[in-house]
Amino acid sequence: MLDSKTIEIVQSTVPVLKEHSKQIGKRFYELLFEKAPDLYNMFNQTNQKRGIQQEALGYAVYAAGEHITNLEAIKPVIERISQKHRAIGVKAEQYPVVGETLLQAVKDVLGDAASDDIIEAWGKAYGYIANAFIELEEALYKETESQPGGWEGYRSFYIDKKVEESDNVTSFYLKPKNKKAIPSYKAGQYLTLAAAIPGEKYTHIRHYSLSEAPEKNYYRISVKREDARDGVPAGIVSNYLHQQVETGGTLKFSAPAGDFVLDDSEQPVVLISGGIGITPLLSMLNTIIEKQPTRQVTFIHAAINGKTHAFKEHVAQIDNNNENVTSFTCYSSPSEEDRLGDDFDKEGIIDLELLKVIVPSKESVFYLCGSVLFMESILNTLINWGVSKEQIHYESFSPLALLEEE
Repeated sequence: MLDSKTIEIVQSTVPVLKEHSKQIGKRFYELLFEKAPDLYNMFNQTNQKRGIQQEALGYAVYAAGEHITNLEAIKPVIERISQKHRAIGVKAEQYPVVGETLLQAVKDVLGDAASDDIIEAWGKAYGYIANAFIELEEALYKETESQPGGWEGYRSFYIDKKVEESDNVTSFYLKPKNKKAIPSYKAGQYLTLAAAIPGEKYTHIRHYSLSEAPEKNYYRISVKREDARDGVPAGIVSNYLHQQVETGGTLKFSAPAGDFVLDDSEQPVVLISGGIGITPLLSMLNTIIEKQPTRQVTFIHAAINGKTHAFKEHVAQIDNNNENVTSFTCYSSPSEEDRLGDDFDKEGIIDLELLKVIVPSKESVFYLCGSVLFMESILNTLINWGVSKEQIHYESFSPLALLEEE
């Protein structure tokens, strides 16, 4: 345990670190990649360029400082980060250089305000927090490797099949190249891809939700192609997968990971997705149909229009064939073709008025997935309706998926 003086210094300086968290995060990664350029292979470089990873690190630092006497209070954040660390292969021996670099970043940003006492206290605090991560991650590594079909690091899979699900979403059916067994997973988890793209200096790491129910002889991920728009360049990895990876091609993945998973209760469940956020919730829907055929499910999806609506026919078929399932679709910008058909239920967004009409009970358990803005909107709407935070589970495809804490 930390001594009282260390705790007092850390907690009293949290506001300062919070104020400068973005600069500290930015400086940290500059120093880290100077010391260990190979670590570029472990980080999402697009998030680095956009500053998202840096902001997420800064947030994690001051959040840990605020709760240094009760890390249990931020256990969900620690578990989520540990799952990501296990997925990309972070090891215990890498923590010391990260700690040294973080303290140097604090010094560089705060200057004379970072006294020796402050740096010493935060050094002790970092060691205490790092040990919590290391213990949890070691347990995750053992659990992953010891399960039937489990493996360490990255394993080669070949593309058994590519299926277009919409104008910008394609599914990849993956089978192990060595023909050996693969472990099951929990609905909502993801695979982590290490993509060696021709012409790129470093490996690109991406997490892709598993979009099928578990216990098949294959894995399936469904990837949205990120096109260039509004000054943002096209997605390097998503375009590589869509345009260059063909059936029979090989990709490397680490074993399934993630803490955003479907519970096994019989409580009514509401699955709310936006855009490509449908993927983990589709895995949950398929799983409920197979394993909990009497559980009441309300499946709500928001898309731009019919052309970008992935798995439209699949969800409609499930709705038609299963009395326990009700589905509802919102299009923000329906096409004329959409208006002539019967493919969506509402033009606009998912709001409180809509939820009150189509959700059987606000005592349901809610699972949400989509962009950060989408998640913030739905989360705030549910809380304003009186849904308790304990009933709400969410996943966002961003390191800044700390909405409740924010």
